[in-house]
Amino acid sequence: MDYTILGRTGLKVSVAGLGCGGPSRLGLRQKKSEKEAVALVRQAIDLGVNFFDTAEWYGTEHIVGAAIAETPRDRLVISTKKTLPPVDHPDPGAEVSKSVEESLNRLRTDYIDVYHVHGVYPGEYPYVKERLLPSFRQMRQQGKIRSVGITERFPADPTHQILLQALQDDCWDVVMTGFNLLNPCARKNVFHLTQTQRVGVLNMYAVRRGLSQPALLKTICADLVKKSVAAAESLNPEDPLDFVIRDGGAATVSEAAYRFCRHEPGVHVVLTGTGNPEHLKANVEAIMKPALPEPVLRRLADIFGNVDWISGN
Repeated sequence: MDYTILGRTGLKVSVAGLGCGGPSRLGLRQKKSEKEAVALVRQAIDLGVNFFDTAEWYGTEHIVGAAIAETPRDRLVISTKKTLPPVDHPDPGAEVSKSVEESLNRLRTDYIDVYHVHGVYPGEYPYVKERLLPSFRQMRQQGKIRSVGITERFPADPTHQILLQALQDDCWDVVMTGFNLLNPCARKNVFHLTQTQRVGVLNMYAVRRGLSQPALLKTICADLVKKSVAAAESLNPEDPLDFVIRDGGAATVSEAAYRFCRHEPGVHVVLTGTGNPEHLKANVEAIMKPALPEPVLRRLADIFGNVDWISGN
């Protein structure tokens, strides 16, 4: 496993992180048992993963807590998230404090490395900044959280407007953003800011249905050609990313997609989520492989470089 420093947090993190939400919820959504989910987290630790991202809303904090109980805490970096209280909540700050305590209990730990505001829409940022951020800072002063983060809703905000607002304030230690080879616009409008401010970047949506289901990928690419975003001659309509496999030395599109994200300047951790032990091993191995060749990256940029409305989901 390769490790890096998560921006100004100073935390040493694995470049592959286990996402404990997403479509699978560590397999719980596919009717896997909690015992199997705990085993999956422990398998990730055995593979060298030390970064684990969960959230109160996912219902997997207790799984992570059980899985890490026998691992020295200072070897791990735990990230979890707080769902926004309603805007008419009488005391959202108290709600944040309560949620931190509940997450600590479920995670069986006395501190959280990165605590995020979860899934913020652009119009919600003033509320987050004015009514929630002070409580996050207070929890950090108390040592219950180490770093503060904010995450976007990528399918609803594919141009990252919430992060562009948040980064103007230079008060967030970590951001979680959607970035993939179908929509790489964070390269243009987010990563130069995070690199300047030394903000840690967690990459979600590296691989979703659009990059793992060939039929959907064909539909997405055909639409790009129809809209004259991509030249028809640049894509094989039956296998749009065949050149990535042929010229990129990748076994699958998913592998290439993970490699694309892993080696993007400014990305610290690429999150992968699954309930399948074989998939976990393959995904971590993909993230650990070399960057795609420059000619492949240039061709991908020519095709998808101006796309800013697709999430890949």
